[in-house]
Amino acid sequence: MFVGLGTIINIGTILLGTSVGIAGGVRFPDKLRILVTDVLGCIVLINAADNLRSVWEKPFVNAVPKGWTTLGTLTALILGGVAGYLLRIEGRLETLGQRIKERFGTKDKGDFLTGFMTASLLFAIGPLAILGSISDGMHTGIQQLVLKSTLDGFAAMAFATTFGWGVAFSIIPVAIYQFSWTGIGFFLGNILTTYQIQSLTAVGGVLLLGIGLRLLNIKLIAVGDLLPALIFAPLLALVAHQFV
Repeated sequence: MFVGLGTIINIGTILLGTSVGIAGGVRFPDKLRILVTDVLGCIVLINAADNLRSVWEKPFVNAVPKGWTTLGTLTALILGGVAGYLLRIEGRLETLGQRIKERFGTKDKGDFLTGFMTASLLFAIGPLAILGSISDGMHTGIQQLVLKSTLDGFAAMAFATTFGWGVAFSIIPVAIYQFSWTGIGFFLGNILTTYQIQSLTAVGGVLLLGIGLRLLNIKLIAVGDLLPALIFAPLLALVAHQFV
């Protein structure tokens, strides 16, 4: 196996899932498409709840001061939100999606921009994207990315029935994001401890919650601007473990 194989597989499953979804989606009534999107939103909320369990897991609780699991998660989200706002991550993702739509998506009947934004955020923010990519870079296996690829393939299939080819172009930010973490894994080795992984997972759960609310049209949260929180989370956990 070679470095980056996991992400290449991931990209392939997203493209395959999108193609299958579009091929079948043209026969879906609008009400059924909406129902599929609502179901996806509910599943994302379930995944968010599963990730949020990390706040109470023993390695994380024992490694940091009492109450820090919640406080650290909140702090990471606030710092990440400020950084994302200043970097205009959400706006830049929207601009990228709009440019791609203008170049390639003029004949697409689906909601191209929504599909691109939603799929990009969902496929990129999960802890599996980071941890699997690091593992790939360290030559310790691609099992996590294979699992993620399977989940992303089915999700892309469902999204594509509603949003069209915009879902396929989510491979651009996914590739950039995951190859970057693969590079970190290749050059820095195993940089995350168990409690840091759990801190990252907790923050990822909050971001998934935001995506679920967006899919269900309950609240439009700028999840893109919160992405830097995934960087702050393990760093803050390390500081709390060492110095607080």
